[in-house]
Amino acid sequence: MGKREVVTETPRYIKLNARDNVAIVVNDFGLPAGTRFPCGLTLRAFVPQGHKTALVDIDDGAPIIRYGEVIGTALSPIRAGEWVDEARIRMPEAPPLDRLEIATAVPAALPPLEGYTFEGYRNPDGSVGTKNILGISTSVQCVKGTLDYAVKKIRSELLPKYPNVDDVVPLTHAYGCGVAITAPDAVVPIRTLQNLALNPNFGGEILVVGLGCEKLAPERLVPEGIGDAIVRMQDEAFDGFGAIVDAVMTQAEARLKILNQRKRETCPASDLVIGLQCGGSDAFSGVTANPAVGFAADLLVRAGATVMFSEVTEVRDAIQLLTRRAVNEDVGRALVREMAWYDAYLARGGADRSANTTPGNKKGGLANIVEKSLGSIVKSGSSPIAGVLAPGEKARQKGMLFAATPASDFICGTLQLASGMTLQVFTTGRGTPYGLAAAPVIKVATRSELARRWKDLIDFDAGRIATGEMTIEETGWELFRLILDVASGRTKPWSDRWGIHNDLTLFNPAPVT
Repeated sequence: MGKREVVTETPRYIKLNARDNVAIVVNDFGLPAGTRFPCGLTLRAFVPQGHKTALVDIDDGAPIIRYGEVIGTALSPIRAGEWVDEARIRMPEAPPLDRLEIATAVPAALPPLEGYTFEGYRNPDGSVGTKNILGISTSVQCVKGTLDYAVKKIRSELLPKYPNVDDVVPLTHAYGCGVAITAPDAVVPIRTLQNLALNPNFGGEILVVGLGCEKLAPERLVPEGIGDAIVRMQDEAFDGFGAIVDAVMTQAEARLKILNQRKRETCPASDLVIGLQCGGSDAFSGVTANPAVGFAADLLVRAGATVMFSEVTEVRDAIQLLTRRAVNEDVGRALVREMAWYDAYLARGGADRSANTTPGNKKGGLANIVEKSLGSIVKSGSSPIAGVLAPGEKARQKGMLFAATPASDFICGTLQLASGMTLQVFTTGRGTPYGLAAAPVIKVATRSELARRWKDLIDFDAGRIATGEMTIEETGWELFRLILDVASGRTKPWSDRWGIHNDLTLFNPAPVT
């Protein structure tokens, strides 16, 4: 038997900006002490994949720089080649909101991108869906069990008769009663529920199941001009549970008949409403997946689409880079308004933005929320920030929008659906089975190792950027084409293939009574 050939991968690190004095290790599973890089730098300790090593000696109190920005200061002297983990970094204060540059570096508009289309479902109001779904709203959590029971019967007994309808989705939640319904912040969950029912993937067919004694009257969830769209369980005409379920099914079938007539038609890419989100981020998020998504987002904006990025706490520490890109003073001030509102919200709860960073984020190499934010905002590409949406507000303009949401995956997804998102692109470094029943979710891995290991959960491998197999531009174009394919129903993302979907989760900052 001949000798087995041993192939050793060349040690690699990524330095993102000429100013950076740290870099992240690229190699799968990290590199041991004594590893020598081609540039001559030698590691003094084991450094896990995605974690930082010092490129030069860093003095006590000196800035630690990544992305060309200060992510903190050294708590003690750090020698070149040492592991720079979170315990060695003092986090800086958040950028003050009263001294930000606004609309001082508005990017020049890129040339229009014409001729790109997808196959979508055109609605009477002009919006276009990527799915054909019957969504059934609820006005209070009390009716959730009844609606879940009815939906099972609808799927088994009715849906086979209407093959052009993709699914029936219950829009259930934990709101509607036992809450301060007139409190100022109650506008957030109520607006969210009102706009969820209007998502283009539901085709304009409104149906609400209510109880009858709740604080959130079902009528508030039905747009003006819509006729009989409410089933109230406490209606005295119902004789028992079976009658209530039958009423829900009768109303549902009337809407399934209408939705079944919808057919996909060729639509310009400008009809897309795309949501961008992170979940289980790592140090590669701002190096591979988010730059690829940002490039694809710029292509979508050039094609006339609506694109929204979110997660207030994951942009707060990089807000100074976004306000400069605001298309005008009003948009810049709206960005500041949403940051200030969230600062106050966190303060009321005795928390601050540092509570955002998870154990998984840190294990993946993110030292603090500053570093995480700098990588997160890369999803927004290089387009001007054209508008700002309050939580749950419906998008009514094209271009790159900031939709203010918490960073919670489930709450962010729910709020983006309320804003009209019809397809979501979700980047992850640690991995997550996250999915939405109401809209397709394309999951993008930051690392090729994750994409290989989760081959039947990850839809797109952006880790090829780190390994040098592809450029950001090449990866961005490939992702752009995948978005058009998924929006057209030609490609089904893994979460839809498996049918794994997260529950909708409302953001309710108002008091619970």
